[in-house]
Amino acid sequence: MPFNDLEIKRIEKQMEGFMEKRRPPVEMRTKLDLGYRITGYSVVIFEIRPLWSNKNKTIEEPVAKATYVKSANVWKIYWQRSDLKWHRYDMDPEVDSFEEFIGIVDADEYCCFWG
Repeated sequence: MPFNDLEIKRIEKQMEGFMEKRRPPVEMRTKLDLGYRITGYSVVIFEIRPLWSNKNKTIEEPVAKATYVKSANVWKIYWQRSDLKWHRYDMDPEVDSFEEFIGIVDADEYCCFWG
């Protein structure tokens, strides 16, 4: 069973703060923006850009993913490599809270998420 309404609201509130901090200025958002999606027990953060061959279409480029493992009460962290597959973030593969995930993605100490 996916997140309940209270858990979704908690995640959305935390993501609002993260997005406010990380999103580009309003005037640039047609060229680069950020978004996130909650699906099942996963939260995916992605960049939104115009398609290089058709500026009228946009694409989503995944940046980071956190998946909650209820049985272990941990969040597993993933990043997407150039092979377009999710890989475990080996430096901190699991964290105890969603806030820790956001902090790791924001700091990006090893340049895995933002390049």
